[in-house]
Amino acid sequence: MATLQDVAKLANVSKMTVSRVINHPEQVTDELQKLVYAAMKELNYQPNIAAKALVNNRSQIIKLFILEEIDTTEPYYMYLLLGIAKTLEKAHYALQVVTDPLVDFGSCDGYIITGFRKEDFSWVKELEKPVVLFGENEQGLDFVDSNNNYGTVMATNYAIECGYEHLIYVGIDVKEAFEMSRELGYQEVMGTLEKEEKIIRFPNRSTITEKYVKENWDKFLPNTCFICSSDRLALGLERGILAMGGSIPNDFGIIGFDGVFLDQVSSPKLTTLKQPVAKMGEVVGEMLVKKIESNGKSQGFRRFLPQLIKRESTRLKNR
Repeated sequence: MATLQDVAKLANVSKMTVSRVINHPEQVTDELQKLVYAAMKELNYQPNIAAKALVNNRSQIIKLFILEEIDTTEPYYMYLLLGIAKTLEKAHYALQVVTDPLVDFGSCDGYIITGFRKEDFSWVKELEKPVVLFGENEQGLDFVDSNNNYGTVMATNYAIECGYEHLIYVGIDVKEAFEMSRELGYQEVMGTLEKEEKIIRFPNRSTITEKYVKENWDKFLPNTCFICSSDRLALGLERGILAMGGSIPNDFGIIGFDGVFLDQVSSPKLTTLKQPVAKMGEVVGEMLVKKIESNGKSQGFRRFLPQLIKRESTRLKNR
């Protein structure tokens, strides 16, 4: 059976370096990691993770709480899971998904929580293990998210550059930090330009916005762009406008937010703000591992800039 010394000799590094790669991969370069992992693979060396967990009084399990409905037709959470798993595998943690905290059993070393609402913070703050949230919050808890405000500022400015006269914000009907940030981005641009604001909010369902368009078609003026808080809301608007004979993007523009699947299957394809969900998943995993290794020390927050993907649901920019 291969030993740590064997791996170090084959990789031409010290035993300490091999140990760091196994136990603290974030402390070594990617080049060293690849070198050591290649030697481990060649020698079929298996680190004794169970022994490590026993010595450190840990379970080597991270729990991911998803506290909202998972729509299997949209792979948002698939990208998130892949990103988190990529990081946790390097740190030798197993990932356990929990959809109902009331039926959560067994020990773990830390929690990643997403899909939370204000009423969840009371029990989240009582958790005894380190926690990092996937989602903006105003409770002072560590988190990773997109820069939601920046995203809608960019989208609203782009709609104006495309020549749309009337701009309507279509939000998700929740009073949560991410939604308030997105809505505020729209309001900031409209206020600066002294343009009239119009905000409507719905549950995050495409069927609801499609129905709304059909029932209120006579209220929408040509040369309008809808700035949406999700691709789901945008997709429903698109279907409704087309069903009523409206022209996209000539008379009506639509900009979504997410960019993980629905934007690509819509017709016309949606202009959207694309979130780097997989990368954000990697970072939320890294933050939690660091928090565990530092005995719960706060890691702060990371915001990622969404990318404006320009497609067929908005006209070309005015020259």
